[in-house]
Amino acid sequence: MKQFKLSILTCFLLLCSTSLVRSQSETKLSKAQITNAIESIGNILDSNYVFPEVAKKMTSLMKANLKKGAYNAMSDPQALASTLTKDLQSISHDKHLRVMYNPEQIAAQERVVTPEDSIAYVENRVNQMKFQNFGFKEVKILDGNIGYLDLRAFMDTRYASETAVAAMNFLSSADVIIVDLRNNGGGSPSMIQLITSYLYPSGRIHLNNFYNRPADSRTQTWTLPHVPGNRNPNAKVFVLTSSSTFSAAEEFSYNLKHLERATLIGETTGGGAHPGGTINATEGFMVWTPTGRAINPITNTNWEGTGVVPHIKVPANEALEVAEMQALEYLVKKTDDEQLKYRYNWALTSKKAMKNPMSVKKSILKTYVGTYDERKVTMENGTLYYQRANRGKYKLVPIKENEFMVGDLSFFRVRFIKENNKITAIQGVYDTGRTDKNLKTN
Repeated sequence: MKQFKLSILTCFLLLCSTSLVRSQSETKLSKAQITNAIESIGNILDSNYVFPEVAKKMTSLMKANLKKGAYNAMSDPQALASTLTKDLQSISHDKHLRVMYNPEQIAAQERVVTPEDSIAYVENRVNQMKFQNFGFKEVKILDGNIGYLDLRAFMDTRYASETAVAAMNFLSSADVIIVDLRNNGGGSPSMIQLITSYLYPSGRIHLNNFYNRPADSRTQTWTLPHVPGNRNPNAKVFVLTSSSTFSAAEEFSYNLKHLERATLIGETTGGGAHPGGTINATEGFMVWTPTGRAINPITNTNWEGTGVVPHIKVPANEALEVAEMQALEYLVKKTDDEQLKYRYNWALTSKKAMKNPMSVKKSILKTYVGTYDERKVTMENGTLYYQRANRGKYKLVPIKENEFMVGDLSFFRVRFIKENNKITAIQGVYDTGRTDKNLKTN
């Protein structure tokens, strides 16, 4: 829900030269400048903040503090911005609302005069988004044909749509899709609309409503009737959340939760449901001003101040592991295909073994050491290692007393065969159900 300009502003600040950063830190505000800034910020809030009565209370608080001299010692503009943010949020409890000091950013905007200036300005912003791959951190297929998308921002589809389309088409054959929003702080509703459209058939689904105070207008968002490539409306969907999941990432989670399209796993989100954008004040200050509010068509409310509560509450760092387990258990129950069931159970067994490692007595492990034709098993510091011919050496991780996962080879395991209380062979076991065997030769 944050407009993409916030992400660009952050990148701009990070890339500012040392001299610019130094000039900001050395700036000292006069009392007249402080007064001007507070007057300007108050006017912005009174004209634009989504709740007029709250805006009046915030403006009154700033003016009262100014009159008492609470800001007189705030000659450092960054300190004043931080203090004003705390004061405003003490009334509004709105985590989107904040005051920033960035005269260089304002000056850069004001330098956009000619068409050439405008093109250069937009190109710079797009380059910053490209540096972040438009928020798409990672897309891959996990064991069990589970699609995984690590999305760090919902960037404007005017610039990010091609990347989004590529990612969603990559996931179009996945049986389950996990959307990881644990590190996603928000962005554009247009990206929510695009990604969500891939999770539904072509018929339109009502996602959200928005009220905008300055325009006194109401708008709606729906899934798109057409998207490039293939949709995946039958995939089971999981969304991972954390306390840092915010704004547009919360809307995506909230929408899918109440549409009963996804299972949310992780922590309750940050609680920011008011869209808006940055408005320039005087004296180099800017105000990220929530100008509207989301109104979900199912709940007739939103997640402001409360966050989105997941279906399955776990610490954020455990959410992916839990989601994978849930996904595989779902797939095992869903299919009647014995071959698929075998492969899903294979992956599920590996996940359970990693979550709850099994311990095998050292005396038993020692009996597995030896040469099995071209296969060799050795022990180092109490741990077994497997090597075939001159290939790489892999650590063996037990899933049963006589069966082991082989390093990061998710498709292959080894099983030790015992006859007459003696290890006689090693068996290679594959995720397709195929096996092979080599007799112990030494």
